[in-house]
Amino acid sequence: MNPPLRKLSLTVIVMFVTLMLAATYIQFFRADALNADTRNARTLYKEFGTERGPIIVAGDAIASSSPTEGIYKYQRNYPAGDLYSHITGYFSVTHNSMTGLEKYGNSVLGGSDSSLWAQRIEDLFTGSQPQGGALALTIDPAAQKAAYKALAGRRGAVVAIDPQSGKILALLSSPAFDPNGISTQDKKAAEQYWEEISAQSDKPLLNRALGDDLYPPGSIFKVVTAAALLEEGASPESVLDAPTTWTLPETNSVVHNTGGACGDGSGKASLRTALVESCNTAFAIAGANLGAEKLIATAEKFGFHKDLTTPLPVRPSRLPKPASKAALAMDAFGQQDVQVSPLQMALVAAAIANNGEMMQPYLIDKVLSADFAPVSQTSPTVLASPISSATAQYLSSMMQDAVEKNYGARVQVPGIKVAGKTGTAEVGGAKAPHAWFIGFEAAENSRVAVAVFIENGGYGIESAAPVAKAVMNAVVNK
Repeated sequence: MNPPLRKLSLTVIVMFVTLMLAATYIQFFRADALNADTRNARTLYKEFGTERGPIIVAGDAIASSSPTEGIYKYQRNYPAGDLYSHITGYFSVTHNSMTGLEKYGNSVLGGSDSSLWAQRIEDLFTGSQPQGGALALTIDPAAQKAAYKALAGRRGAVVAIDPQSGKILALLSSPAFDPNGISTQDKKAAEQYWEEISAQSDKPLLNRALGDDLYPPGSIFKVVTAAALLEEGASPESVLDAPTTWTLPETNSVVHNTGGACGDGSGKASLRTALVESCNTAFAIAGANLGAEKLIATAEKFGFHKDLTTPLPVRPSRLPKPASKAALAMDAFGQQDVQVSPLQMALVAAAIANNGEMMQPYLIDKVLSADFAPVSQTSPTVLASPISSATAQYLSSMMQDAVEKNYGARVQVPGIKVAGKTGTAEVGGAKAPHAWFIGFEAAENSRVAVAVFIENGGYGIESAAPVAKAVMNAVVNK
């Protein structure tokens, strides 16, 4: 064979080998990843060819599939509109994507999950049309509707948790969006709706509840600082320095108490009084004296800096190492560098309500087959024990005092005792502060803990606390 033919033959052989290796790699090693990639249009086409299973709340489908006469066999529908949109997410062939539980529960809803093997074998032998399984959620519809009504479209979020089990009873981010507008198979309408909501300044696609954005917590973080002090040996009656004003170390910046003098005005106050009256100076000084390592360690025990799924992913809250003692003092009462999600602060409240044990939060109560037979059920598990039982009881007592002495009818729920803490987080400039409230049913078997966040909502006691009251009332007084 002459040299040119030899070179051509070698080139052709190399090309064939390369092609075979590439095909083998794609078909055998990359197949699962490519099939799972939400950018893969063929995956969505296959999903629309299957009767996707429903997402269920208290027996009612909040996401379901219906037959269509178009090129796709099924249309995804969301009967409750925007009420559950940040939970279900959307399933859209127009946008070639899925979000929320449509994404993170996709293997069950699409029928490919390993837990549905018996159903798939039955379909194979009977020749039945493949169907997806169902997800039954932990959401309490009364609590979700109460949160939606009380928040009334304001930018913010509400998270309610059963402290004993970790079940998420309400998860609302506001404003929300209508997933029907995105999932419609009318391509033009879907694109138009997407453009409309994407252009809105209040960002309805943002899941504020789970930390798509994080926010300064303000005075609700004093509960974490108080926990750190109690874990270090303090008691509710331990005396703290609590002047009316205090100049931050090595600065000219002055910390003020919102209510003026703390306690009796002597410059000293108990930890209980400092929390009940939300004295900034007392927590700034105590936090600076406590030290960054101990404060950060306590925050991390509550879940800061740690990945978490519900199975929706939760962005970790953060308390970075302060650059100075002045920064640490500010962090100690929830300003400066502390950034949190509403779900994180609901977990803080739930851990206190549950005697110091923090349960793994979860949204999916049961996985069901296509004919609604039980496949699996989530078992409550302890996520962490951030504080001792004694510390939890102390904090509960102090937070009950805060409700009884400061918040009154704005928070108190008929028939139960409520423990709580408001927060008003300064954001600088001319913007109104963020409003916060965390609280729980103060009982041996607490049924609900809640966190409410209202972006630029003003004072927590005025705007956030009544929302929490409405949600807690919906859970305990059905």
